[in-house]
This record gives sequence, structure tokens and C-alpha cells, in this order.
Amino acid sequence: MEKPAHPPTPEGHHPTPTTHPTSREEGVSAVGEVECRAEVVRHHRVIEAWLTGRAPRTELDVFAAAHTPDFAYTTPDGQTLPLPHLLAMIEPAHGAAPSLTIEIHDVRVVAGADTVVVATYDEHHHGPDPRDRRATVVFVRDATAPHGLRWRHLHETWI
Repeated sequence: MEKPAHPPTPEGHHPTPTTHPTSREEGVSAVGEVECRAEVVRHHRVIEAWLTGRAPRTELDVFAAAHTPDFAYTTPDGQTLPLPHLLAMIEPAHGAAPSLTIEIHDVRVVAGADTVVVATYDEHHHGPDPRDRRATVVFVRDATAPHGLRWRHLHETWI
């Protein structure tokens, strides 16, 4: 007698095996790595322009509009900030890092569903504080947002 691939549950049912497609397989999401990469890069160009002072002060509204109202940012040091606190922190930083450049690498979709996309990427800062981060972002699909994605949650870790 052939042994089942999955042991029965306490109720005697054999669970159906599930697969979780990677971003390189068909069906992970209608929004793929191209859109995620484009949005991550676009968003960091806005941040870079703000921090270098190249952006007009009205760009803060563009930055804010890219997020859901309930957006949360977990900093590399472990502090979680809701969107109003993040905006209060970034607003006075306009022009504070004139030589800053930000590079984005290794954008990868790790999960997707009808309403959300989860992606990871590496963020490299060059300039006054050359620290690198690895990030995981949760996007909400929104046809009115840049690249069809709105930022819902961001968690960064120092690398």
C-alpha cells in the first residue's frame, strides 16, 4: 500500500498539497517584478530628490499620496512609524543630504494576491550616511497609484 504524501489530519482527511509560486513562475500576480521595480525606484527617486533638496516642497504631497492612510514603516532600528509620524520626520529633512544617491537592487516579488503584492529589495545609500538596507514592502493594488501599487507597509533591516 502506497503511503500518502501528507499524513491525515486528526479528522482523517488528507490535505491537498499546495504550492506557492515564486515571482518567476506564472500566476504569482498580475503586477509583476517590472511594476514593483519601477515603483520602488520611482519612490526612492522622490525620497532622494527630497533629501538632496532638488525637489520642490510640494513633492512631499507626492510622497504622502503614494501610501495608504494606514501605512506603517518599521525602521532598521525597529521603531514602527505610522504615516503621519513618517511625514513629520521627513518634512524637515528637505535638503539635509545634498550629495545623497540611492540605488535599488534585487527587487523581487515574493507573494501576490488579488489585492496585495509583497516584494523585497536592497537599498544602497551613497553620501553622508552610506548605510545599506534590505526591505520588505507590502503594496496594495490601486489602479490610481503609480505603477498600480500603493505602499501599505515597509520594514527595513540594516545590511
